[in-house]
Amino acid sequence: MNLQRIVLIGAIAALTFLLLTRWVEFSEQKRLQETYGTLANGPATSPDLADTGELPAAPASIDVDLPAAPRSTHADLPSTPEPANEDLPQVEEAAVALPAPALDESLIRVTTDVLQVRIDPDGGDIVGLALLEYHQQLDTPERPFLLLQRDPQRYYVAQSGLVGRDGIDTNGRAVFVSGLDSYQLYEGAEKLQVDLLYQGPGEVEITKRYTFRPGDYLIDVEYLVDNRSDQRWQANLFGQLKRDGSDDPSASSSGGIGVVPFLGAAITQPDERFTKFDFDEMEEEPFRKQLPGGWIAMIQHYFLSAWIPDARQSHNYSTRMTASGYYIGGFTSPALVVDPGQSGVARAGFYAGPKDQYRLKEISPYLDLSVDYGWLWWLAQPLFWLLINIHGLAGNWGVAIILLTVLIKAAFFQLSATSYKSMANMRRVQPQMVDIKERYAEDKQKQSQAMMALYKKEKINPLGGCLPILVQMPVFIALYWVLMESVELRQAPFYGWIADLSVMDPYFILPLIMGVSMWFQQRLNPPPPDPMQARIMQWLPIIFTFFFLWFPAGLVLYWVANNLLSIAQQWVITRRIEKSMAPGG
Repeated sequence: MNLQRIVLIGAIAALTFLLLTRWVEFSEQKRLQETYGTLANGPATSPDLADTGELPAAPASIDVDLPAAPRSTHADLPSTPEPANEDLPQVEEAAVALPAPALDESLIRVTTDVLQVRIDPDGGDIVGLALLEYHQQLDTPERPFLLLQRDPQRYYVAQSGLVGRDGIDTNGRAVFVSGLDSYQLYEGAEKLQVDLLYQGPGEVEITKRYTFRPGDYLIDVEYLVDNRSDQRWQANLFGQLKRDGSDDPSASSSGGIGVVPFLGAAITQPDERFTKFDFDEMEEEPFRKQLPGGWIAMIQHYFLSAWIPDARQSHNYSTRMTASGYYIGGFTSPALVVDPGQSGVARAGFYAGPKDQYRLKEISPYLDLSVDYGWLWWLAQPLFWLLINIHGLAGNWGVAIILLTVLIKAAFFQLSATSYKSMANMRRVQPQMVDIKERYAEDKQKQSQAMMALYKKEKINPLGGCLPILVQMPVFIALYWVLMESVELRQAPFYGWIADLSVMDPYFILPLIMGVSMWFQQRLNPPPPDPMQARIMQWLPIIFTFFFLWFPAGLVLYWVANNLLSIAQQWVITRRIEKSMAPGG
């Protein structure tokens, strides 16, 4: 019995530690939001999406303590790389006074069926990007989610350009002109090209081209260079993601005691498929390395943006925090050399959208690892695959979770049956156990010996009752990560009052049902002979109910369905054993 007690207490302690750790993280996150809410989220009257769903206008002045959006400054642009150097030196940057952002009227508007983009002619950067198929909040379906934005609420942009000997961004941002101020990808069109023409001195004509495709969050970015001069032209393509330190806007909607979603940069390396850099790491230890192919991303909960340069070349990747307070992750490619009378192209892909792991896997190797399922990824991945396929048949994520629970229960049916038989036999010999406890009340050693002899005689495994919980825990934790990380379940409704399975039950009905089902399941088990163990078991339904109040509704739904199936299975097995032991049975 001592071993059983140790195993049970150890399992409860591990779960309690995990839950308390999440509670502390959640409380700290809330405290920071309350303390710095005005700074991170801007004033209550800060610009937001209009009823038309358009991106907010970038104001001419900023009233909160955030850096103004830079224009016509190259202070945060990369330097020309040294191709032969594997560990490039960090470039020291001086703090500069940053002017106010551009007026909204100067921005170029691009709309597809899934994206709404704003491009600043000064630099040709993407300074606003809304995801039309994802809502900012569940109760504001007319407002798409803002991934990139440049306003008082947040600074998060995608920059690209040409630096180096003849780079048009070497001595200040290049200024482009466009034939139109608004572009629309119409239904039936295969693609939309937005050309920005560089107006500069000399006989080299440079066009920055964005190519959009229907239903796709991957944007092609190209620099078309036509060298009409009599000199060789040379420059390096760069792309970078530039962000302030404000909170993750998609994390605030996840709700409950849960993972604090990662916010920061990530890259892939030949010897490490997925490397993350949070903001503290970017500030304390900047990363600079030359790597073949690859990508660099800025990751947040459910969504990401990523630059994917030419996979056939090696690029200089870097992460850093600038003197002006921005966090930057970017790349610089080898020099593009264009001889007199020739043309050349420098290109890269830019992804800005949901963490659709199947699409990300198609775009670049290991980009799908940005959907981070933690150390149980090997279990979470097949669970997600099952969930996706079941949803394809059921059409409702809540129903899919219930059906997934049935499949998981079926997979562990025999193991659970063995465990329930052990508990049913424990109930059967309960009178003998009580007799042994009373007989050897003053001698714990003889009491344990007599108990073990009884277990051996009746072929009972005293640890059998712990197996259902222990077996469920890895699946529970893996499914927890799936529900928290998979954008497919963001704002996914079930039925009735459950409008979003990825956040907690607003009325706590499911957690209460879970607690009642757990209590009822305990009634089917014999009470532990050890008083301390019995008291722990009595408190478990209350403890679990308390913690599950803040868990995602989808996870609680899984636990409720699992409990109900376990009750049914255990009830049938217990009745069979009791019937077989009855006189004439």
